[in-house]
Amino acid sequence: MDLITRENPARVDEVVGSVPVTDPAAVDAAVRRADDAFRDWSGLPVAERVAALRHGADTVAARLEELAPLLARESGKPLADSRGEIGFAVTFLRWVCDEAPAVLAATEIDDDAGRLVVRRKPYGVVGCVTPWNAPVILAVLKLGPALAAGNTVVLKPSPLAPLTVSEVAAALPAVQVVHGGAETGRALAGHPLVRKVAFTGGDAAGREIAATAGAMITPAVLELGGNDPAVFLPDFALSGADYERLVMASFATGGQVCMAAKRLYVPRARIAEFTEAYLAAAERVLVVGDPLDPGVTMGPVISAAAAARIRALVADAAGGTVTPLGRSAPGHDPASGYFVTPCLVTGLDDHAPLVAQEQFGPAVPLLAYDTEGEVLARANAGELGLAASVWSADEERAFALAGRLSAGFVFVNTHNRTGMSLRAPFGGVKRSGYGREYGREGLLEYVQSAVVHVPAAFRPGGPGMAPGAYPGGVHDGTPRAAGTGRPPP
Repeated sequence: MDLITRENPARVDEVVGSVPVTDPAAVDAAVRRADDAFRDWSGLPVAERVAALRHGADTVAARLEELAPLLARESGKPLADSRGEIGFAVTFLRWVCDEAPAVLAATEIDDDAGRLVVRRKPYGVVGCVTPWNAPVILAVLKLGPALAAGNTVVLKPSPLAPLTVSEVAAALPAVQVVHGGAETGRALAGHPLVRKVAFTGGDAAGREIAATAGAMITPAVLELGGNDPAVFLPDFALSGADYERLVMASFATGGQVCMAAKRLYVPRARIAEFTEAYLAAAERVLVVGDPLDPGVTMGPVISAAAAARIRALVADAAGGTVTPLGRSAPGHDPASGYFVTPCLVTGLDDHAPLVAQEQFGPAVPLLAYDTEGEVLARANAGELGLAASVWSADEERAFALAGRLSAGFVFVNTHNRTGMSLRAPFGGVKRSGYGREYGREGLLEYVQSAVVHVPAAFRPGGPGMAPGAYPGGVHDGTPRAAGTGRPPP
């Protein structure tokens, strides 16, 4: 049996665990098991489904102190962040349980126009393909709404972080887990019994998943990358704590976050002031080392390939000035794993790869601008539009600029996870994907509207309608009385 073996990216000679590779025949079997389970699961009242889901959330919560070190070891995420991610996943699951009954309830209108019932029906089997950078929460964002809505799920985690999320999925009802790389993902997304696909990940994999699902006419939710700008208006007023929060908005999880602040735009007149305060804040809060060490706030990147790619982007920053950030934890040995020194890069133009591309790592460009119109055009440049932020002492001014940014989610006076809300739908525009997670919209992604309707004309005692009549009383260009097919008096 082929195995995926996961090493600790902070100590690459340490094997954290392994999972068996699921070949296409085994993917087919998993999907068929999920399809067989769909009738019973979807037939349960929503109250019973959310009760089972809530029990699963409680089970995960009870294991948090066991699961958090496993997540830190397999992903390189600091232990405190690993606890936070798993705890937040539990919070989200409980929020789904609270909200789902009302959001998924049927609506009925019975009035002079007729009787209309709109029910929310699940798709069937949902295939979920999830990434490594936040493996638990990014899986749960799909599992929770899909399961509450009555779907069954087949989940394929990333082979770079398959261990913790598999434990979490095992605590939830109606979930099958498969493991592997691109071949496994294709077999899942292209299976004829998969009725919806949900994917979070990079552009190349997203295109393949979308093409595979599209060939089967299978709808999809895609949350792809972002090259997210943070725009500081001339009146921005940041405290030391604000700068610390901004630093972590870029460097949490080693900068490997789709909605991290990846381009910092600051008025030219305030660039020196900003840089000094930013460097000081980074020195206070950015501590690089082993994720299991107390006080560490940034661990390694996920793989040797990721480290090489990020170093190449920084090395290619011709004409720029690279300033290392933060400090190392006592006794830290950078050679023990895939560690990349975090840095701020100044003096680049907008065509530099570090600016124009999503770096997805601990290197951030700081860019000067002169006018609001200029910074708006520069922030909106490129094919990605996931998130952005605007920072200003004037909230109305910030909201006005935010409304002109090409992003699916704009934070004001914060960025990254500190700006998220369970009630706020999240997703991208342009090449950053389609569909939404979180909020009411995130729940509704996993149901289809199913309508039962009788117009008033066809209810007992109704007047009927002429053959071929259009609703609303218009037929062949001749005005008609609504619902009668006859000319109005």
